[in-house]
Order: sequence, then C-alpha cells, then structure tokens
Amino acid sequence: MRELEDRYISLLTDFGFKRIFGTAPNKELLICFLNSLFDGAQVIRDVKYLNNEHLGDSGLDRKAIFDVYCEGENGEKFIVEMQNAYQEFFKDRSLFYTTFPIREQAEKGSEWDFRLTHVYTVALLNFDMHEESFDTADICHTVKLCDVKTHKVFYRKLDFIYVEIAKFDKTEDELVTLYDKWLYVLKNLSRLESRPKVLLDKVFDRLFEEAEIAKFTPRELREYEDSRKAYRDLKNSLDTAKREGIAEGMEKGLAEGMERGLAEGLEKGFEKGRLEERRKALAEKQEIARQLLNTGMAAEQVSAIVGLPLEDVQGM
Repeated sequence: MRELEDRYISLLTDFGFKRIFGTAPNKELLICFLNSLFDGAQVIRDVKYLNNEHLGDSGLDRKAIFDVYCEGENGEKFIVEMQNAYQEFFKDRSLFYTTFPIREQAEKGSEWDFRLTHVYTVALLNFDMHEESFDTADICHTVKLCDVKTHKVFYRKLDFIYVEIAKFDKTEDELVTLYDKWLYVLKNLSRLESRPKVLLDKVFDRLFEEAEIAKFTPRELREYEDSRKAYRDLKNSLDTAKREGIAEGMEKGLAEGMERGLAEGLEKGFEKGRLEERRKALAEKQEIARQLLNTGMAAEQVSAIVGLPLEDVQGM
C-alpha cells in the first residue's frame, strides 16, 4: 500500500476525529479539549466512554450514532460531534440527539423524581452556520433555554455549543490560549510537516504520537485512507456545487437585470445560485453515499459521513 504524503492525520475525517477523541487510551485529550472550551465554567477531571449507538424505544424508531459520547464524573453527559457539511435541519438534528441522553436517565419504578444530570452537545462545524441568532464576530456559540423577555437562563442543565472552526483563521504566532491551540490543531493538523514550537506543550505529546501516520498498522492506514477519501469527495463536491451554483445564478440574474433593473436581477441571481447550490450539493451527497455503500460501508456510517438522513441512505 502506498504511503500517504501527509505526516499527520486530519481531525476533520471521521477516522481521525474518533481516533484522537473517541478512544479510552486518549481520553485525556478529550478532557483537555473540553476544559479549554469551557474555560473554567465547567471543569472535567475524568470521563468514561458510553455506547455511541442509540436505539429508540422500539426497533422501528430512528436511532442516533454519536461521534463521541461520554459521561463526566458527576454524571453529566457529553455528545461531541464533527460536522463537515451544512444540513438543512441541523438544529433539529442537534435537538433530536439530546433526547437520547435525557431519556436514558429515566429510572425504572415509581420512585424516580425526574431529576436529570447536565447534558452538553458540542458540535464542531467545518462550515459557517449562517445562524441569524449568533454574533457573527464570534466562533463559539452557547445556546440555552432562556426567557425571551428577561434573557435569563430558565434551565441550566442543557447546553448546545456550536464551534465554527471553519472561521478560525489565527496563525501559529497568534495562538495564545489552549483553546486557540486546539482549534488550530483541529483545522490544520494534516497540513503540518513538523510539530510547531507553539504546540510543544506536554498535553499535545499524546496527540502528535497518535496522529503520526507512519505508526499506523496496515489496517489503520486502509481505514484512514477510506475516511479521508470520503471527506475529500464530500468537500470537493460541495465546493464544486457552490462555485457552479453562484456562477449560474449570477449569469441568470444579470440576464434578467437587463430587463428589470440591475439591482433586482442581481438579487434574484444570488437567490437562484443558492437554490441551485443546494440542489447540486444534495445530488453530489447522494452519489458519494452510493459509492460508499458499494464499498460495503454500513448505512449508519455513510449517513454520519455524508450528512444524509439514514432512511434516505437505506433506500438507495
């Protein structure tokens, strides 16, 4: 098998993300990352990994497969997900996923008082979410249940944390906090030819040891290559659809602008470009999903990688 040109794995791939953050031997890396994210608001000293595949109340119910699912020492639950492509109902998906760690806390019998432990959903987004409720100047956004008039937190045991890592653009020289360093690693690890001085902190020793491709077994190398190909196919398809959609939209908009006014034409052109972009992106996702299914990959894994609903993948 040929050797990969990169020295380190990409944490944006399914294989790379789960290797670093989703295995018990590397739990200290997950703990370090989460603590850098919470910045003292929540201190995690230990975690135990839980089953990341969850079924509904019956075999007919929709199931959820988390990238990483773990429990803190005080019983709090953490769902950590890497999302590489925009989904139309991504917020709904986030909410749906939180129902599983909430419902599983229900104790059998009549004595349970409905007391719940904290549930955190951490979504690392390799795209700009374009969410109107977010401050566009920020990268990390924490969503809670609040009163709409007072803006005070109504329920403190449910947090949705969205980190738009695609918007992180600091250079090595600009990295100051541990959180900055983690975001830099998440976005750029596979591009590094050697370990930068700014990342010589002891906490990253394990990361660079586990991420070095030369130390992979043949099986690990095959799995990583498959995961990297799926990631690149997805990103290339989305980038192509975006370029073609914008170009086509501009062309149509300018043509209409000759008759109805340039301003109105441009507005319609951009709108048509966005619609065409979504249509082509969906078609590209479906084609990638078919290719992955043909390799024998499970429908659940294809759904998680490509970002299509499981029932759509199963129907291919």
